[in-house]
Amino acid sequence: MAMQPQKRLEIYVDNSVNPSKDKTATRPVVKQLKDRPRASVLIIGGGINGVGTFRDLSLQGVDVALVERGDYCQGASGASSHMIHGGIRYLENGEFRLVHESVVERNALLNLAPHYVKPLQTTIPITSTFSGITAAPMRFLTHKPGKPNERGALLIKAGLMMYDFFSRGGRVAPKHNFVGKKKSLQELPLLRPDVKYTATYFDASVHNPERLTLDVLRDGLEANKQSRASNYVSAVGTTDAGTLLRDELTGEEFVFDADVVINATGAWVDETNDSFGKRTSFMGGTKGSHIVLDHPELLAACNGREMFFEHTDGRIVLIYPMGDRVLVGTTDIDADIREASVCTDEEIEYFFELIAHVFPTVDVRRDHIVYTFSGVRPLPKHDDTQPGFVSRDYRIEKRTDKRGGKNVTSLSLVGGKWTTFRALSENLATEAMTALGMPRKTTTAGLQIGGGKDFPRTEAEERLWINRTANEVADRDRVRVLLTRYGTRATDVMAFLAKGADQLLASTNELSTRELEYMVQNEQITRLADVLIRRTSLAFRGLVSEEMLNEMAGLLAPQLGWDDTETKRQVESARDLLVNMHGMKIAALAS
Repeated sequence: MAMQPQKRLEIYVDNSVNPSKDKTATRPVVKQLKDRPRASVLIIGGGINGVGTFRDLSLQGVDVALVERGDYCQGASGASSHMIHGGIRYLENGEFRLVHESVVERNALLNLAPHYVKPLQTTIPITSTFSGITAAPMRFLTHKPGKPNERGALLIKAGLMMYDFFSRGGRVAPKHNFVGKKKSLQELPLLRPDVKYTATYFDASVHNPERLTLDVLRDGLEANKQSRASNYVSAVGTTDAGTLLRDELTGEEFVFDADVVINATGAWVDETNDSFGKRTSFMGGTKGSHIVLDHPELLAACNGREMFFEHTDGRIVLIYPMGDRVLVGTTDIDADIREASVCTDEEIEYFFELIAHVFPTVDVRRDHIVYTFSGVRPLPKHDDTQPGFVSRDYRIEKRTDKRGGKNVTSLSLVGGKWTTFRALSENLATEAMTALGMPRKTTTAGLQIGGGKDFPRTEAEERLWINRTANEVADRDRVRVLLTRYGTRATDVMAFLAKGADQLLASTNELSTRELEYMVQNEQITRLADVLIRRTSLAFRGLVSEEMLNEMAGLLAPQLGWDDTETKRQVESARDLLVNMHGMKIAALAS
């Protein structure tokens, strides 16, 4: 007889509210898990590292299942600084292996996922020549910041020379360059007037991390028909028969058996292990918050570049344009994962201070903020080490236990960052296959991701692709939106649109009625907020209106089986989430 769960995990992750426990019909993706409640590998956690590992194992022909207790990319993966970078500041920590891996993976992702990963010109404003030369060795040796001391030109020059050295393999961008005060102010006239130099180099950004995660997931599902994945399913405990899973929409629980269980729940790794009766203390995550501004003057001041610099407290911070918005971040604060991760008033004031530190004449106010977000980084336990000096590297903790008369291998992922997700996933998948006694068949090192295949690489190629693809179903403007959202998978979406009546929503010209159907059928839409935050960038850019909430909910209702009460609840839930957790300004429904 199966034992009762040893301890149940009841924490609900992230900047969100619980879905309703509506006793509706079981979703198809959950039914797949219930109908065949066994796989060789079960992955718990649908952030980029869990999803990347799912894709890798699927490509090896492994029978793998994945569950995520919220939506995909809902936690730390969706609250990142949207950077794909080598980590120049990790050099000061002596993390040379991580820097090397990061720049290799950065260069690779620019080619493997060109639909979402773009080159990012990065400029460091510098006001001193020699500052920091004596303090840097102490930071390197002790990982303690000491008294804040700005890094001067000589120190930054040395760091960038090392960074160029690590970036030499598969180089896709020019080496760094330094310019003096006169040229710096010519290029960036609103920069603080006491600037002495600027140093410019290239990294990369990911403009749609949520959609890249979905693309990686879809690659995995298409690679192996045995593979299954579901959002809004949590792992809440164990029995002798396997892992106890719970459908977060219905509250229904069932047991799922696997030979290898991978815990990729980020900052919640210890809580997940504890629910399995295996107490660990691997994690020590820190909170990072960001704000998104609709501010044309600040956008122009950046001149298309990320401004990357050290603030007065020694924290490395950033300001950079994303489309017609400006992203500002980030904080690095020890976090209590039992509390909601929200950008606070104090953090907002901190962001305003750092903007004034670089662009002192640019007036930034709270009414410029269109969106805020915050997440907990999955960092290892760091005791008294300052958060900014905690390693961003990763490791895999392994244990083997007897369960129901057989050995079950558990792998816990500690750490990890967006840039290295492909390499990390390959290592984690290899560990799982070693436990299964299976050889690796292929690598993902040169395999393009989803809609990155045959993606146009220049503006001219993009115009040609759009002109060639546009038709009576979607004009050029519509094709441009679809190409940005799906990459070259836009052709699949357009084929779907052509099979039924379609029209743009009244509340936005970036989404159509038929495209919402496509998302429901192909992207595991469960809540209204899923569409606004993670299937589109409408929330991120502050474009959500009361009209949009009601129109979109009304269109989703018949597809997802919502009655009038649930449709209203979805609108209220999405509004509350966007206003209270993401700082958006959306008027309440009229009484």
